[in-house]
Amino acid sequence: MSEKNRVYIFDTTMRDGEQSPGASMSLEEKIQISRVFDELGVDIIEAGFPIASPGDFEAVTEVSKILKKSIPCGLSRHTKKDIDACYEALKSAKRFRIHTFISTSPLHMKHKLNKSPEDVVDSIKEHVTYARKFTDDVEWSCEDGTRTDMDFMCKTVELAIKCGAKTINIPDTVGYSVPSEFKKIIETLINKVPNIDKAILSTHCHNDLGLAVANSLAGVTAGARQIECTINGIGERAGNAALEEIVMAMKTRNDLMPFKTGINTKLLSKASKVVSNATGFPVQFNKAIVGKNAFAHESGIHQDGMLKNRNTYEIMTPESVGVKQTSLVMGKHSGRHAFKDKLTDLGYKDITDDVIQTAFGKFKILADKKKHVYDEDIAALVDDSLIKEDNVITLKSLKVFAGTGEPQRADMTLEVYGDIKKATESGDGPVDAIFKCIKKLYPHDVKLQLYQVHAVTEGTDAQATVSVRIEENGKTTVGQAADTDTLVASANAYLNALNKMIIKRNKTAPGYSPEQTKEEKKEVGYYFDFKEVMTYFFRKKDPNRPSNINIKMMHGINKISMLMFLICVIVIIVRFIMRS
Repeated sequence: MSEKNRVYIFDTTMRDGEQSPGASMSLEEKIQISRVFDELGVDIIEAGFPIASPGDFEAVTEVSKILKKSIPCGLSRHTKKDIDACYEALKSAKRFRIHTFISTSPLHMKHKLNKSPEDVVDSIKEHVTYARKFTDDVEWSCEDGTRTDMDFMCKTVELAIKCGAKTINIPDTVGYSVPSEFKKIIETLINKVPNIDKAILSTHCHNDLGLAVANSLAGVTAGARQIECTINGIGERAGNAALEEIVMAMKTRNDLMPFKTGINTKLLSKASKVVSNATGFPVQFNKAIVGKNAFAHESGIHQDGMLKNRNTYEIMTPESVGVKQTSLVMGKHSGRHAFKDKLTDLGYKDITDDVIQTAFGKFKILADKKKHVYDEDIAALVDDSLIKEDNVITLKSLKVFAGTGEPQRADMTLEVYGDIKKATESGDGPVDAIFKCIKKLYPHDVKLQLYQVHAVTEGTDAQATVSVRIEENGKTTVGQAADTDTLVASANAYLNALNKMIIKRNKTAPGYSPEQTKEEKKEVGYYFDFKEVMTYFFRKKDPNRPSNINIKMMHGINKISMLMFLICVIVIIVRFIMRS
């Protein structure tokens, strides 16, 4: 690739980007950003507007001292005072650029400057020449260039180059232009300005119509070789052309735009995060290149294609911009193929298609209710599908007393292994009181990792969905429940997670050893207990507990077997007594 196809990246994040309302950056933040941009490979860094404030002057001064590869630049109006300030701020750098500008559109000349075209011409001659005394790297901009008369623009550009400007910048100051128009402006300058070969043409496009990147690329296609832009596209009003989009567009479509930059694209994501943190401006999720969803796929069709070949739905790799990997987001649009692949990632490799299908059906229902479906949620669904037994612990009743003036209290009745148990506990809030009741009725030692409440619908009668995540000895379970009563949902969600944890102790699952300790065996009533036997025979059936013909037959056989065993024991005891 020839040098004529080299495109220089001029970053103005710390000048034009900082002009976004609320985007002010401290000196320390600008220094940090500068180091990242220097590493990124930005050619010119416009560090600020030195005359604007003491803070801007200091920032330009300090940034100019630390740059190793990038050229520091300061902005100035057409006044000697502005240009002097630029020089004073930049003079410690081995090389630097002074960027001076003046408006050239009829609208700006009349209403902003109150100057005639002749006055503007005289100002260009005076101030570009003056800036040239301090450095041979002078850039001149015709503010509001895209609304400037073309013949007048050609005249001013020719003069600026004659006075020593090495870079000529054409700003679309208010984002007014469209690509075809902007391309024509650059082509006209190349064809009509006799000394244009002595300068580099530059673009500076704003995004008021959402065309900043498109206009910049149109300018490069027409012959411009510098693009002024910002990370994340921040800037005045709707922002500037986004650096990351411009660079990746040229890299990805090098067949149509055979240009190169000095940017290390693998650092784009890092630069985006640093700027976002410094400004406090979050990057929108669907932002091209650096947005959270830029390499995320939820659609089942897309996920299926990605699993077969990444090129089906990705035109660039996430690694090429510094993102670790593609994300297949599990949501309501996800397909069975992606779901099965996720299960494999979670360690569920040898489960049957029936279990997968059951879990997938539950996943779809859950995805309709939840915005985000986590890995733990999916694992919980699979555990649900693997579990055939009834719940060990069920909620029978709950009353909660809450309000001001006295501690919150919960009265709870649980069925624990067939036993009906009651407890009353106070707590720091009603949820805490509920969870204390459960621990009293079924003593256990788990860590509560997550408690979340989501409203499924709007309105005061909305159904609440509660998610609870608990951990024990490295094992994690997630419980969920929905109810119009948030406190009932909270109790059921906790019990749901606890039941799964109890069963997980006895089930072979990914990473689980089936060996039980003596204490665990005692906890689940492993040893013979006459009370448990009698409870098993005479307990009332819970109408809320699901049942089927297999479970009924199993319980029937168990009862007959136990009855025969008891009869045999009684006969042996009677015979022994009679012989005595």
